[in-house]
Amino acid sequence: LNFTQREPQPSLHRRVTFHRTHSPFHHSRATMAFAVSTQALAAKVALSGKTLNVRKNAAKAVRNTSVRAAVSAPAGLKAGVVTGEDYKAVVDHAIKNGYAIPAVNCTMSTVTNACLEAAKKANSPMIIQFSNGGGAYNAGKGWKNEKDQKAAIMGCVAGALHVRALAEFYGVPIILHTDHCAKSLLPWFDGLLEANEEYFAKHGEPLFTSHMLDLSEESIEENMEISKKYLERMAKINCFLEVEIGITGGEEDGVDNTDVAQEDLYSKPEEIHQVYTELNSVAPGMFSVAAAFGNVHGVYSPGNVKLTPSILGAAQKYIKEKEGLDTDKPVAFVFHGGSGSSREDIREAIGYGVMKMNIDTDTQWSMWDGVREYVDKNGPYLQGQIGNPEGPEKPNKKYYDPRMWTRAAEESTVARLLTAYEDLNAMDALSK
Repeated sequence: LNFTQREPQPSLHRRVTFHRTHSPFHHSRATMAFAVSTQALAAKVALSGKTLNVRKNAAKAVRNTSVRAAVSAPAGLKAGVVTGEDYKAVVDHAIKNGYAIPAVNCTMSTVTNACLEAAKKANSPMIIQFSNGGGAYNAGKGWKNEKDQKAAIMGCVAGALHVRALAEFYGVPIILHTDHCAKSLLPWFDGLLEANEEYFAKHGEPLFTSHMLDLSEESIEENMEISKKYLERMAKINCFLEVEIGITGGEEDGVDNTDVAQEDLYSKPEEIHQVYTELNSVAPGMFSVAAAFGNVHGVYSPGNVKLTPSILGAAQKYIKEKEGLDTDKPVAFVFHGGSGSSREDIREAIGYGVMKMNIDTDTQWSMWDGVREYVDKNGPYLQGQIGNPEGPEKPNKKYYDPRMWTRAAEESTVARLLTAYEDLNAMDALSK
């Protein structure tokens, strides 16, 4: 991106019009900026019971966004999207109180809204994240994702703006994140950082809370070289970085590691220490590590995934001793490939400093399972627009209305996420 910053203008049109060259997301940015401000404003008005001409007041809403008073969640944490120090407070709270936060891959607003609803019911933080493929899908499959990654960038930006318009009203901390970015997908990462930098210039915080670089297929030296360059840039806008070392087995979002060597599924304490020292020299405390301890993407029967969470504990001890630290958990760990893991293994990993666990395969199933159950229950009413067991002229609109069966998908996913909160010892976390 190459935007020339302008002084704020009194006109709404001029406020959201930019001098631009070849931004991967400039075609829709002004529309989304207006949409997110009006959505948030309209929601506030609805809660207050007042009426309002949204268009007339939209410019004022945009100008006031960065000075809006923060809304507090229980435990003294900020409600709504958290970034910077507010995000660090959430991570510290999780590690201190022995729970981890579910991180759900979202591909559409139905999944996103289920995450927000589950977080509110659990009274606990939630991480809403977008993969490259999920972002492209969110942009609409009519737009092909080319090498410049425009569709993936725009889909992720649109998803983040949707969350920002709603998150505060659910009353819990929400983290915005993007998932695995391999070396071949760095144009996607670059576009997201440009969106963050532009958002930061206007609002004093990044659009996203954090992003993940997955350079685990490269040498650890190259992994760290690239990660450090990005972290230096991200730290300037209070955006956090997640990195991966070792390899998570299985397959997810088009990345297939099913044939990886078994030894690559387990990180060594020395490797984790190297990551800690190199990234800590750039931006202390502004990174998390997805270390490999046998985790595998995908779905497997219980007992088929051989986790060794003690690897994480050994690494924490090693780093503490090498660095002469007081804390027992110097590294914030991330758990990838949790499907099929036992609650015992999950909680053992949390005990060693895991503060985030990714969920994708299970929520994909829960979405479908909700629709499947709805169709099984209402099948006779879904065979045509007119005619059902109650009579040949009876309409079926209230059954095939997309809001009905997508709501069933949401409810099924909320239930699955509440189980995840239990597994992660995170139910009612904000009361801890």
